[in-house]
Amino acid sequence: MNIGIDIGSTTLKIIVLDDGGNIVYRSYNRHKADITTIFRQELENVACSCGISQAKFTITGSAGMGVAERTQISFAQEVIASIEVSKRCYPDTHTMIDLGGEDAKIVFFAEGKQPDIRMNGSCAGGTGAFIDQMADLISLPINRLNDEAWNFTKIYPVASRCGVFAKTDVQNLIARNIPLPDLAMSIFQTVANQAITTLIRGHKVMPKVICIGGPLTFIPALRNRFQELLSLSDDEIILPENSEFFPAWGCAFLAAATDDVLDINTLIARLSDKQERDTTEILPPLFDSKEHYLHWKNHKNIIPLINKELEPNSDYQCFLGIDSGSTTTKIVIINDKAEILFKHYTLNYGNPLKQVHDGLTKFYQQLENINARATIVASASTGYGEDLIKQAFNLDFGIVETIAHLMGAKFVNPDVSFILDIGGQDMKSIFVDKGVITNIELNEACSSGCGSFLQNFASVMNMTIADFAYAACTAMHPVDLGTRCTVFMNSKVKQSLRQNAVLDDIAAGLAYSVVKNCLFKVLKISNLNILGDNIVVQGGTFRNDAVFRALEVLSHKRVSATDSPELMGAFGAALYARKQRGDVAENTDSESFQQKFQLQYQTKELQCRGCTNQCRLLKFTFDNGNVCYSGNKCEKYFFNRNSTVHKGTNAFDTKNNLIFSQ
Repeated sequence: MNIGIDIGSTTLKIIVLDDGGNIVYRSYNRHKADITTIFRQELENVACSCGISQAKFTITGSAGMGVAERTQISFAQEVIASIEVSKRCYPDTHTMIDLGGEDAKIVFFAEGKQPDIRMNGSCAGGTGAFIDQMADLISLPINRLNDEAWNFTKIYPVASRCGVFAKTDVQNLIARNIPLPDLAMSIFQTVANQAITTLIRGHKVMPKVICIGGPLTFIPALRNRFQELLSLSDDEIILPENSEFFPAWGCAFLAAATDDVLDINTLIARLSDKQERDTTEILPPLFDSKEHYLHWKNHKNIIPLINKELEPNSDYQCFLGIDSGSTTTKIVIINDKAEILFKHYTLNYGNPLKQVHDGLTKFYQQLENINARATIVASASTGYGEDLIKQAFNLDFGIVETIAHLMGAKFVNPDVSFILDIGGQDMKSIFVDKGVITNIELNEACSSGCGSFLQNFASVMNMTIADFAYAACTAMHPVDLGTRCTVFMNSKVKQSLRQNAVLDDIAAGLAYSVVKNCLFKVLKISNLNILGDNIVVQGGTFRNDAVFRALEVLSHKRVSATDSPELMGAFGAALYARKQRGDVAENTDSESFQQKFQLQYQTKELQCRGCTNQCRLLKFTFDNGNVCYSGNKCEKYFFNRNSTVHKGTNAFDTKNNLIFSQ
């Protein structure tokens, strides 16, 4: 038997060929970063299913080299392996397109010439990993994303030069409430754009074109985008059998040409042997022991927010705060004492307007069930969808996120000196002196140090976030993964796995990297004393004990948070509404407010002609009479302000007058 193995960034594939070159066994597994366990299990399955104890082996893949070194299996480059299958089984192929988990490859074949091989470098923007991240962002499984895409009516432009910038554009489309089918096909379009523009580079694509790799095999809508962009007819494109197995299949062919016959039980023993760990790039553990972790967890500086249960037959004076974020929607309703009467937290699922509507409906249903009433004295929105939510539900105020988070932090700690908010896709760092903001730092394009970054890695490792946090807190040798972007971090994690790092140590290293990315890459802090002694953290990411503790370890300071850090933006918006209550024209009782937030609207596409950008706009017209524009890169002609609102003051002039006119 001849066995080919392909261990990629996300999957492990095995093909077994008999002496005649026929496939007698194949398997395809997501290894969830636990390569050793999955590979050992598959070797046992091969031995049992095929009734063999020895075979010839060849291995390939981005994570296969480390395994080859440990097991002494011969290694082959994966493109060479795929070319072997194409030459043997599909000799009329002129172009091969291969999309993997984190790499993309295009090979051009010409008679009498060596194959022209093009591969992506360090960016995984146009690959399966990017599609996984996008599916996670809009909370849909890949198969559902594919099904939705077929119903698209329009494809929206999404950056195709970098996965991070593409993610930013997708977030903008979500905030604009773009229909899910259009969003799905726009994602597949940008993957095809990036793969084609970065790899083809002017070379003519000659049919027939063979498509291989998991994404092109299992996502027909993605394959359709390649076909449309390359102007290929159905008979000019080949989707071969076992297209996801090509590198492993090629390795099996290459194994037949070798002389080395290896014993399967010997390979299993080599995989089971503990390898010496490279300790040159490790960080101090977050905790000295499990007992230390449990003691810290019980004495963590957590300041609880006061929750008040709704009582039957009561009449409440309320203040509403809504935080419409990049990935989640938060709603907080407080009374005059800042006690929380209602809170709501949910993923956006690609439709933030619906999530806000459902949350408010839930609040009024609770009131109705106990025969209680509520008057919304004042309301405010913040976050990515600030303008959209404000106009849709006729709220009184819109508030910048930094101010909302400052108000929330000052409520729980009036002496706050530094606020760090890490959300799903962004981070905000606010420096405060005597209650006044002195500096604000935000991440711009890169979301590597944010909540979705950890969520994606936890998913890859087959862990829940809770398991991920516990593993990180109990790790003894955290890996130093640096402060790189998501793509480079993936490469660093794979390198650590090849060096026999365990999942616990990688989890701890990722928790460290989030904080180090913020402090040293975004803020570029050289002296951590400028953070002061009253550090308050906010955002759902700080529910993760490992990230919370990493900040304490790196800053050498005690950190505080509330028991609901993910709600602090909405809580701050509600506090702002309470503070500005005097500027509200009239209070809104329960019945009229319910009428006011009935979500009915029409959309219309426009194109601004004000400058050479010619922004594509989406105009929302709500039944409450409000209008909201989204998609414009400036507010020269289209802006989300009522005509009664006066133009704001120039903050720089005001600052100069305060400083120099005394």
